[in-house]
Amino acid sequence: MARKSRPVEVDVKDAGTVVVVTPPASVTLPKDVADIVRRAAAGAAGDADAAGPDAAGEDRASTTEHRVDIGGQSVAFVASAGTLTLKDEDGKPKARIFYTAYVRQDAEGPARRPITFTFNGGPGSSSVWLHMGAFGPRRVVLPDDASPPPPPYRLADNAHSILDISDLVFIDPVSTGYSRAVTGEDPKQYHGVTPDVESVGEFIRLYVTRHRRWGSPKFLAGESYGTTRAANLVNHMQDRHGMFFNGVLLISSVLHFQTILFGPDNDLPYILYLPGYAATAWYHGRLAPALQGDGSSAALRALLDRAEAFALGDYASALLRGSRLAGGERTRVAAEIAALTGLSEDFVLRCDLRIRLDRFAKELRRADGRTVGRLDSRFTGIDRDTAGEAFEYDPSYSAIQGVYTAAVNHHVRAELGYESDLPYEILTDKVHPWDYDTARNRYLDVAEPLRRAMTRNPHLRVFVGSGYYDLATPYCATEHTFSHLGLDPSLDGNVQMASYEAGHMMYVHTPSLAKLKADLSAFYGAAVGGDAPA
Repeated sequence: MARKSRPVEVDVKDAGTVVVVTPPASVTLPKDVADIVRRAAAGAAGDADAAGPDAAGEDRASTTEHRVDIGGQSVAFVASAGTLTLKDEDGKPKARIFYTAYVRQDAEGPARRPITFTFNGGPGSSSVWLHMGAFGPRRVVLPDDASPPPPPYRLADNAHSILDISDLVFIDPVSTGYSRAVTGEDPKQYHGVTPDVESVGEFIRLYVTRHRRWGSPKFLAGESYGTTRAANLVNHMQDRHGMFFNGVLLISSVLHFQTILFGPDNDLPYILYLPGYAATAWYHGRLAPALQGDGSSAALRALLDRAEAFALGDYASALLRGSRLAGGERTRVAAEIAALTGLSEDFVLRCDLRIRLDRFAKELRRADGRTVGRLDSRFTGIDRDTAGEAFEYDPSYSAIQGVYTAAVNHHVRAELGYESDLPYEILTDKVHPWDYDTARNRYLDVAEPLRRAMTRNPHLRVFVGSGYYDLATPYCATEHTFSHLGLDPSLDGNVQMASYEAGHMMYVHTPSLAKLKADLSAFYGAAVGGDAPA
């Protein structure tokens, strides 16, 4: 990514003092002097950050110009990294939300060009994953064989970025990334289903208003719990602000939490996880030759067809019958589960036909002392206690945590020119306990707000992307949710679903990232009434 050199201009407000350093356009500072000027200004800003997120006064942003090659096309864009202040109705600052925005320069103009507001999930996650892995102009370099790379890590231009299709704004909710409640404000007021939607929604309203994007085609994009937020948010934006969107991108979706929360009184996750277990066992070569097939995508699809039919048929029926299930039928069902998952029939019976994720991840490769990942079951880990019941950590998260952490800290400072002494919170537990205020004593379900938004805005389109090896938000659970969405048949065509031979973050697998880009190109084109502006 080429970065265009610009005069250094820094606006630092500290105790009412404004410092502006602007070398004349005719003056080119020596590199060492320019570095001193930049670091001095950045240090003042960093000191303000260290003193508290409100000590620096007004919002500030670093703006830089770049080019990136996307699909063989050179795309010029402006990058902005900064904060936007949320205030109450009396104008009192409440929180500052950090964002990174990329706006294409050589497009026809913002009136026609789409803009996509993007966030990840957690709760407690920054937007780093979609930012530095999938959509942004720069991405981390990872091997495609589900192995962790050695440090130091590398960044590269993202030839599959969607910046050629849409301007991008990556949002870090309060307490994630560099976003913080201001001094004197309790951050807990933002740590819940409803206040989270309201604060992110207010950020979007302010950004759209200040940057004059009310006339642009607008999209939301979320991953994992970010899909929960997006489904709620698109309905909230319509109701609260009268802001209607063209599309919502749901990556590794979870809208109905009953589909993923295991428990003795909830048989649904056991049913919906089974095809994902089968895909995982196939990937690791744990099935009989007839089910492994020739190792092709077609062989995987044939296995999944069989697993889905069994899971939604005989297996679901068996679990619903509970203790009324006859012994012979119980043995037959256990044998098919074992065949599809690579587990022993004895283990399946001892689990009462109900295989929790943590047990599956530990058991599948217990014989060779390995576990499989939750976010991406292609990855393997090593536990200290090989006799344990559940895996001790998620190897698929450990493999990418350091890579993405290094990437965003380098990118924001070295390439975008934004300085802060605050720690960039990649994925924090500081938001917990999360307030599931609208779902006390029941499972959180935001499928209905999404249905309402689609019904009231019949032009709203939804893209749903899932990974076969995702054992956090399994693809079959997502398909179950959307098959029970209750949409009017006239709106069925507004939902586009796609699956990938990767995990929760399918974009860490380059072939899946390329397919995701192709799928999204078609989606944006349909959502804006033709080819997306370029």
